[in-house]
Amino acid sequence: MTRTILITGASRGIGRAAAILCGRRGWSVGVNYAGNEQAAMATVTAVEEAGGKSIAIQGDVAIEADVIRMFEATEKAFGPITGVVNNAGIVAPGMKLADMTAERFTRMFAVNVTGAYLVARETARRMGTDRGGKGGSLVNLSSAAARLGSPNEYVDYAGSKGAIDSMTIGLSKELAPVGIRVNAIRPGLIDTDIHASGGAPDRAFRLASMVPLARPGTADEVANAILWLLSDESAYVTGALLDVSGGR
Repeated sequence: MTRTILITGASRGIGRAAAILCGRRGWSVGVNYAGNEQAAMATVTAVEEAGGKSIAIQGDVAIEADVIRMFEATEKAFGPITGVVNNAGIVAPGMKLADMTAERFTRMFAVNVTGAYLVARETARRMGTDRGGKGGSLVNLSSAAARLGSPNEYVDYAGSKGAIDSMTIGLSKELAPVGIRVNAIRPGLIDTDIHASGGAPDRAFRLASMVPLARPGTADEVANAILWLLSDESAYVTGALLDVSGGR
């Protein structure tokens, strides 16, 4: 069955991997990106080569008008949205909380919390059967940091992902009656360039000894879990917090 999926932060890493897997199923994908148009267009090409349809949509999830526009653009191109991957997020250089600035907190929570809530709100407004939608699946990207706390590195990031866990649990109950399943993936140490954006490009490999499976995960391994939650294969799953963390 053809589906229309919107993925935020889909120009790289886990979002890109999920977009390509959607393409392999013949689905249509709205590829949202914040600033790297070249990377986003490369993802669009990869989705189309995999067998799907795709468009790139620039937008900052922390800005309400941008979130609304990315939903509208996806719907205009491909019809009603039936799945959303709430993936866009940022991390900042590792340091202790005592050394963090208020500006860092403001941006971290604007993107990772407010942005995620805005995406979830638009999902509810557009996919809910009570508002004329077809129902579907919302997959939130949390993190193992939500339960580990990321001391001495990313306590702010961990807190932002804790908010995603709470939103997932509450919203799954709120939206179940209107045909929307809501789940979250909690990746662990995954080999993507988010670590470089936090100033530690080798972090996933440096900390691999802490993982029971003794290696970092890959973006594709997380994307496979996302695709399962988007599909009818998980039709009886909602409110789940699924760890993809190698046992850590």
